[in-house]
Amino acid sequence: MNKSTTNIMIVGVGGQGSLLASRILGNAALKLNYDVKVSEVHGMSQRGGSVVTYVRYGEKIYSPVICRGEADIIIAFEQLEALRWLSYLKKDGIIITSTQKINPMPVITGAAEYPQDTIKTIVETGVKAIDVNAFSLAKQAGTDKASNVVLIGVLAKHMSGSIGKDVYIDALRESINPKLFDVNLAAFNLGYDIDVG
Repeated sequence: MNKSTTNIMIVGVGGQGSLLASRILGNAALKLNYDVKVSEVHGMSQRGGSVVTYVRYGEKIYSPVICRGEADIIIAFEQLEALRWLSYLKKDGIIITSTQKINPMPVITGAAEYPQDTIKTIVETGVKAIDVNAFSLAKQAGTDKASNVVLIGVLAKHMSGSIGKDVYIDALRESINPKLFDVNLAAFNLGYDIDVG
């Protein structure tokens, strides 16, 4: 990713840690002296509502907003959110998605059904998709609340040519409560060690 600007979207539902993930990413880019813009949360940030944050970094960034068709990478904490925001991905972009399913309110109330084969639908559009059972890996690390950090680990491995693993780990250390660092580092490493092909 040796280009002037990198655009990353983080999508999920409220309570999944979008803000922490965007903080880790932003801090990692700042450590390499990039100009960084991180958006505020867009959407219903209470637990269960759709949430999207933007992280943009490069030589000079004027706006935090990523428009349709501009995202280099989308990190999705939930597979229906991956499908919902897919149109924001560039043609040669990559989507890293958790396999986790969280029923949105219309499904909970019975007004709609959760779509079947969501990840298959995403792959059939021709984009490069990396699907990860981040929830299971987070539990393996010691907390089911670290799915977001598992996916940051996957991203770090994918982007290792532009931002090194040690930079991400330093950013993680700065972004998280010291008492929770070890378990989150374990989650990050589990994500990083996945073979993303």
